[in-house]
Order: sequence, then C-alpha cells, then structure tokens
Amino acid sequence: MMLKVLYGLKNFEGKSKFKTWLYSITYNECITQYRKERRKRRLMDALSLDPLEEASEEKAPKPEEKGGLDRWLVYVNPIDREILVLRFVAELEFQEIADIMHMGLSATKMRYKRALDKLREKFAGIAET
Repeated sequence: MMLKVLYGLKNFEGKSKFKTWLYSITYNECITQYRKERRKRRLMDALSLDPLEEASEEKAPKPEEKGGLDRWLVYVNPIDREILVLRFVAELEFQEIADIMHMGLSATKMRYKRALDKLREKFAGIAET
C-alpha cells in the first residue's frame, strides 16, 4: 500500500486535500484486493473438483437443478477443466490462458471449443430425457 502511495505521489495535483487523495488510493487498492481474492476463491472452488470422480448418468445434474459450471466440469478432463475455469471464472483472455497453460493459442482455443462441445452434447442428452 505504501509503495502505491509513494509511486503515486508524483501524480498528486493538489486539487483536493492530501487526506482525500490518500483515502482514494487506499479505497481503490482495497477494492482491487477484494476482487482478486473473490476471483481466487471462485477459481479455487472450481478447481477443487475431484478429477477422478466418475461421471455417470445417475450423478448427472438435471437441467432444472441449480448449480453452475462446476456441476458440469466433471465431464471434461482436468486440462480442459482448467481452461474452462480460467475462461469463465477468472475471465481471462485466450492468450493469457495459453501463457498460463504453456500451450499455443490455437491449441488453447481448440481445447476450449472441444470441451464446450462435449458439455453441450452431454447437456443435450440429459435435456432430452
């Protein structure tokens, strides 16, 4: 926090009181940290699914049941699951996901598309029953 203030000091124009400026920086940094933590919690929750859990028709969520992406992620392999979580939960761009996963951009996009196709196919099969 103090480093933000020190680095931002050159931008202080004196149009408001120093106390007001300092409060703004502190407030904005707190909001930023809160958002990062919330995103991190959501990401950790989504990644904590058991990758070895067997996906069966009996365990399959019904379309009318409540639940988010995490209820469907058991149907894709762990690498594709991570790509989906980084895209939907962490809201990262494909290039960022590719960098994190140490994959090429086109490979990342293809795995993303195939994982979504698999989920759509699975959901369509359940929705028809």
